[in-house]
Amino acid sequence: MTSRSASLRRLAILLILALVAPPAALAQAAAPQAPAPTAPSRAAPSQATSAAQTPAGQAPAKAAKPASAIAPNGPAATTPTAQVPLAPAYSGPAYDIEVVIFRAKVALGQPESWAAETNTTATVAGGEAPSGSGTIGRLLTVLPPSDYRLTPIVARLRSSRTYRPVAHAAWVQTASAWGTRAGFSLQSLGINVPGLTGVIFFERGEFLHLGMTLDYAMQNPPPGLKAPPGTTFVMNETRRVRFYQRNYFDHPAFGVIALVTPAKGPRPPGR
Repeated sequence: MTSRSASLRRLAILLILALVAPPAALAQAAAPQAPAPTAPSRAAPSQATSAAQTPAGQAPAKAAKPASAIAPNGPAATTPTAQVPLAPAYSGPAYDIEVVIFRAKVALGQPESWAAETNTTATVAGGEAPSGSGTIGRLLTVLPPSDYRLTPIVARLRSSRTYRPVAHAAWVQTASAWGTRAGFSLQSLGINVPGLTGVIFFERGEFLHLGMTLDYAMQNPPPGLKAPPGTTFVMNETRRVRFYQRNYFDHPAFGVIALVTPAKGPRPPGR
């Protein structure tokens, strides 16, 4: 068939389609056929990118497991929670005790036979109480100078011509049972004075009592007491105390001013 015959045949077909089909269909039939679109890829963009970047001949890396993945043979692994240590428990109310120890510059009494004084003895708290001795108090904390209440007293003693303060301390404790005479050494309370040793104890029975057994060896005793250098003076005294009242423990060579108050802050208040 010649090219002219083929053109005439194609024109005849188009005329027939124009008579039986709408113009849109005619235009679609006359237009060249485009290739059919392919379905979009179902892979996630990140996976497609990884696959494209993976060199030929190598398997793609496995995706990391999520943090909540269940561990084999068990539930999901969890980070152990740190245990907060509990504060040590103690029994009974707590008390703030403050003492000022001072020595005399002059004799506060008459000369005595100082050699007849015997060294004091007392039970030091902190260990197990002897059988049948009752409850032993506990030293809870030693207070800083910012919590002192007797600082003005120390200033007056320092300016005095009669007295000289040598120690100032405060602490928090529970009470021992009445009659135990179990207390805390001066060193454990933060008192370190050359020649001064002993124990301060606080007891609770029907009433509150503060006591102390102190030995004070002085290289230069107060004049007027006729005591040779190195004499050891002894204080062994117990007395009933009330809250917020200053208590005076005296001796011809030295003395103590003490104050007892209910414990402050989160500690249980005293009686």
